[in-house]
Amino acid sequence: MGLLEQTLAEITPQDTEWRGRATSRLEQLTMPHWALGRLMDLAVDLAGITRSLDPPIARRAVVVMAADHGVALEGVSKYPQEVTPQMVRNFAAGGAGINALAEPAGAKVVVVDMGVAGDLEDLVKAGKIISKRIAAGTRSLAQGPAMTREQAIRSVEAGIEMARGLASGIDVFGTGEMGIANTTSSSAIIAVLCQAPVEEVTGQGTGIDEEQRRHKIAVIKKALAINRPDPASGLDVLAKVGGFEIGGIAGLILGAAALKKPVIVDGFISTAAALIANALAPNSREYMIAAHRSAERGHHVALEHLKKAPLLDLDLRLGEGTGAALAMHMVEGAVRILTRVATFEEASVSKADK
Repeated sequence: MGLLEQTLAEITPQDTEWRGRATSRLEQLTMPHWALGRLMDLAVDLAGITRSLDPPIARRAVVVMAADHGVALEGVSKYPQEVTPQMVRNFAAGGAGINALAEPAGAKVVVVDMGVAGDLEDLVKAGKIISKRIAAGTRSLAQGPAMTREQAIRSVEAGIEMARGLASGIDVFGTGEMGIANTTSSSAIIAVLCQAPVEEVTGQGTGIDEEQRRHKIAVIKKALAINRPDPASGLDVLAKVGGFEIGGIAGLILGAAALKKPVIVDGFISTAAALIANALAPNSREYMIAAHRSAERGHHVALEHLKKAPLLDLDLRLGEGTGAALAMHMVEGAVRILTRVATFEEASVSKADK
């Protein structure tokens, strides 16, 4: 049995008994019934995920998967492909948005080269990034499959390996990514797995104008017509129109689910990866926490397909795991409500009249 198959077999639903225990305690807290709303819903999820009324969440990491996309050569992005390795160096130097937001969230940033079209060996040797490199970027999905099925499996298994390798020191995972043109791949994935019109799920990405967006839509439609990805197979969709970092994020989610650890899913690209994970193991959805609703067109379609209500709605569209880092504050708040607030009985406070 391969690593992917083994991991899929280990993913089970949340524990309903622990969910019930959490619900029972939260209903007795010194406040009007369920007065903290979805923060309390999140506390129940965390109890069900971790099988605990004191969910471990202190040790946190945002895992930023980076890779390049051959479809960038089709003119779908505002930025050149060289930006991907440049931004990886920025992550490693601590100068990116994710670095700024991860620190106050108490999260370390782990950067993974899944297939960047640039030489990053010096960063790997210095221990500043981790290499799980599949190839120097995917092929253009507008010309044929973005990768082979074997590469798709390798990318997912690389993400699983990251989850397992970090598990002894991490309680909560956050997903992040970097890859010029990866909104094109993500839009294609969402269109296929959500059976949605390409126009509805294709946005401005890095800031392209409406004429460029129409071109991007045409490129995606061409890719879907050429490749005919099978919506019943997450691996087929990943191989034909995905990216190495998207496969890596899907694997990280699957690995976290198998380990019974919460994984905070960032924005548009991470949610496309979550769709792949969900297609491979529907129970993995129960370990996903949707960080936010992105400003990117189509993100709401993917969230609705996963039946996930995002914690935040701040018009974010940066990626990198920035939304996941922000949502970690909500996770901590939910656990503090569950563990720090007294019940009516504990505080000797009178309950409301029936």
